[in-house]
Amino acid sequence: MSEARGIDGPDASRDGAETDGHIVLRLDRIMVERGRSLNWLAEQVGITNVNLSKIKNNRVSAIRFSTLAAICEALDCQPGDILEYIKE
Repeated sequence: MSEARGIDGPDASRDGAETDGHIVLRLDRIMVERGRSLNWLAEQVGITNVNLSKIKNNRVSAIRFSTLAAICEALDCQPGDILEYIKE
């Protein structure tokens, strides 16, 4: 089964072109701004503290849209508040 380009992993590039940057998760910053704890957010989103901690500390290579949507709902923010593109 073939995989679609651009969605098959963190190192996949669009149309075979190399990328010069990467996505950084800024969840820690938003949590501080909103005064929310890891435990509170994990409960609201419905994931474990360990998995949320990995997201918060930028130790994941992917995040499900459903998880991102639940985080945005709980923190009353937009995906762009959490995701940042860093050009190298």
